[in-house]
Amino acid sequence: MNDTFMKEKPIFPLLTSMALPMVISMLVNALYNIVDSLFVARISEEAMTALSLVYPVQNLINAIAVGFSVGISALISLHMGAGNKEKADTAATHGMVLSLIHGVIISIVCTAIMPRFLRSFTSDESVIAMGLTYSSIAFMFAVVIMAAMSFEKIFQAVGRMNVTMIGLMGGSVCNIILDPLLIFGIGPFPEMGIAGAALATGIGQLVPVVFYLIVYNVRPIPVKLRRACLRADAKLDLQLYAIGVPAILNLALPSVLISFLNGLLAAFSQSYVVVLGIYYKLQTFLYLPANGIVQGLRPIIGYNYGAGEYNRVKKLYRTAMGMCAAIMAAGTVLCLALSGQLIGLFSSSAETIAIGTVALHIICAGFIVSTISVVVSGALEGLGMGVQSLVISLCRYVVVIMPLAWAFCRVLGANGIWNAFWVTEVITAVIALGVYHKSVKLK
Repeated sequence: MNDTFMKEKPIFPLLTSMALPMVISMLVNALYNIVDSLFVARISEEAMTALSLVYPVQNLINAIAVGFSVGISALISLHMGAGNKEKADTAATHGMVLSLIHGVIISIVCTAIMPRFLRSFTSDESVIAMGLTYSSIAFMFAVVIMAAMSFEKIFQAVGRMNVTMIGLMGGSVCNIILDPLLIFGIGPFPEMGIAGAALATGIGQLVPVVFYLIVYNVRPIPVKLRRACLRADAKLDLQLYAIGVPAILNLALPSVLISFLNGLLAAFSQSYVVVLGIYYKLQTFLYLPANGIVQGLRPIIGYNYGAGEYNRVKKLYRTAMGMCAAIMAAGTVLCLALSGQLIGLFSSSAETIAIGTVALHIICAGFIVSTISVVVSGALEGLGMGVQSLVISLCRYVVVIMPLAWAFCRVLGANGIWNAFWVTEVITAVIALGVYHKSVKLK
């Protein structure tokens, strides 16, 4: 990373060059998620239900990994922009160590809670057994996930987006290849069923870590993990958590929401629970390009803010907003035109496809306006304002949507829950704009 590149390159080419590798890699990652679900769906509808019920806890683990690493990236970018390399190295080193500790703790805790967690949503013993099999294997890789995300954000913070693109794509492609081999026992591989899906996912998560370690040692970057930086620095650690914890909560809140909605939908039919799980798989694919742009935005906006380039901060914010809006408009058209086909990829049940088609038609009404809260949250995190970003996410995933979903389903039935999505996006967008303009004072 250098001042000329970050402070003088025209905004659109700069943001595109930083975001495009992330968009590509995240799209491939989303494809792996969908392919993984497609193979699991071929095992049985019970297997797909088990995967849908485990998903919130998986999302929580990823939220802790990604969220805390957002704090690492933000501090590195801000200190590099201000020219303080020592502090940048310390942030990277402390962040990596703390992430590994998080991985050990979360692996133990999540494995322990799964039996009771699954039984909260289903009494089907075959679904519970599959969910426990999948989660017990997948959660063993929590430390690997934490290490991968920390390395990813360190590389992104110094502008090495191509490295993270290759790492993410390598892991995703590995997973896609291993899924059918391990699930169905093709060639010399044993038939492992849903356990094979979990193992393929874990191995796919290990691949980027190995790649990042090789690149880190072969092609040096401006930020270093150094033993000398391990000395106590309570102030810096507090800063990491001050940014990281709100970011974790931002990403973990969807898990809370999904669990809450599963409870409401289960009262209508198990098919509604399956549809919600399918929707979030599709949503991951639809939102990841926009999230890729936000990931590209974070280090640039943080660097320029740290360097006092406030006009560029404004331009970066507006440009990211326009790019994400275009992506979400395309997602809206896709869901309106091909909703039945999209749901049909994951289920052959006529009831599930019919329910899912209606759900997508209603929910996608909020896609374009959701751009505002997505970009504002990302910009605030890049500027080190994690608490403000958390306020927006709390509105989007708890404060607004949960009461609306509970109230709407009593008036409109299960479709009321789908309507709560787009109404929430409109309300949250208004709140997000107010929070941003109150929090970010640019000269």
